Amino acid sequence: MQQIINFILRNKTFLLFLLLFALSLVFTIQSHSYHKSKFINSANFLTGGVYNSMNNISVYFSLKSQNQILAEENNHLKSLLFNAENKKDSTYIDSVSYGKKYKLTTGSIIKNSYTATDNVLLVNKGRKDSIKPDFGVITSKGIVGIIGEMSNNYATVISILNTTSSISARLKTTNHIGSLVWDGKSPNKMQLIDVEKAAPVTEGDTIVTSGRSSIFPKGVPIGTVIRFKLDEAENYYEIDLLLFNDMTNIEYVHIIENMDIEEITNLLNGINE
Repeated sequence: MQQIINFILRNKTFLLFLLLFALSLVFTIQSHSYHKSKFINSANFLTGGVYNSMNNISVYFSLKSQNQILAEENNHLKSLLFNAENKKDSTYIDSVSYGKKYKLTTGSIIKNSYTATDNVLLVNKGRKDSIKPDFGVITSKGIVGIIGEMSNNYATVISILNTTSSISARLKTTNHIGSLVWDGKSPNKMQLIDVEKAAPVTEGDTIVTSGRSSIFPKGVPIGTVIRFKLDEAENYYEIDLLLFNDMTNIEYVHIIENMDIEEITNLLNGINE
């Protein structure tokens, strides 16, 4: 306290000058409209800059929650899209008024694998979220894989980048069917095999899911044709395609449940209940 008093005594002349200068500024601003408007504009500019910086910081730290909200909205829109194909009048979509065939659950990939030959991912959804084996997994860009094993809170995803995987796919423009497989090389490329020679294949064609399995809905994007050739017997095409998904950078996913899977499985097993 004594040091503060000594400082004031030593600098009393300078401090008095600052006080009088501040008072003169206040009186000048209050008595002249031009100076007053300039002061207000300057104050608004400074405070606006401060608030803008604070808002940018707040937005940055809320990106994770905002991404989660967007993922949930995307999940809902995809659910409406997939289920619209089950309704005769697709111009009217009401997810409440008619029975839904596909149910989607949003999840996050917490472990990704793409350098092995039999790659498996880990998603933060499990048995408590009603996740079961053979549920399809996609992103907003395309397919990711199929649910394998699970615990209460987590599940493994058999990646499409797995040499044991085979998924029914088709040429979007012609509906010719083939099997989507992976040769174990590039994480950005896959192969569509067993496509009939009669199919009019061209580079740039889009490959989508065929809808002929109980796992993926029809028309989920996969990739585009980059090259093709006939097999050794010259009966079927072997097509190389570039994936829409960047399989090395997967975060949010949609887990697809076919609500008719039990009925389909029972029928295929000869148990028609």
